[in-house]
Amino acid sequence: MKPAYNIKKINQYAPDPKLISEAVNIIRKGGIIAFPTKGLYGIGADAFNFKAVKRIFDIKRRPLNKPVLVLINDLKDLDKLVDHVPKTAKLIIDAFWPGNITIVFKAKEVLPENLTAGSGKIGVRLPVHKVSRALVGGINGPITGTSANISGKTGCSNIEDMDISIINKVDLILDAGHLKGGPGSSVIDVTLDPPQILREGEISGKKILNIIDNGVRLFY
Repeated sequence: MKPAYNIKKINQYAPDPKLISEAVNIIRKGGIIAFPTKGLYGIGADAFNFKAVKRIFDIKRRPLNKPVLVLINDLKDLDKLVDHVPKTAKLIIDAFWPGNITIVFKAKEVLPENLTAGSGKIGVRLPVHKVSRALVGGINGPITGTSANISGKTGCSNIEDMDISIINKVDLILDAGHLKGGPGSSVIDVTLDPPQILREGEISGKKILNIIDNGVRLFY
């Protein structure tokens, strides 16, 4: 296992600015951290750093054809990531952000190809969790928000349940104790017409349908 100093306790309701600064510096230097999100632990790296994103794929043993979602600090960050914010996305943003819904947009060509897995699309979320918000605020840019689990395995709401290979390979773990768990974020692709829900998570398809006038096709 990593030495104890690489696993540091953090208050998820009032995160220590010094710990946040340490994590931000690691990310800026191309490192990778594990951190708490609303329900599960995630793995964070600079979304624009090709090598760091590649490390995440290696750590998670993630298939190279599966894109990695990103977390942002402010709606203005969308300008760095996406070509266009359609009306449907604006409706969802107004209703649910910050919150547990990931919106898939058409990605800008400047993004690392491994981040989008060559799909030309990028999933984006404006998080509500205080640690996540502090991290993206400190970076002043997008970080990856993929779950801290081996691909295909269940995400973890406790550090004790995190795969030992992940613990051994990330540069810092921010341990906020037990998280609420749950199904994770809902995912909706607004590049399609009509938009399609790719995953129904904490926010139900019914709630999203109430926002979108023309309806969506719901996938399970």
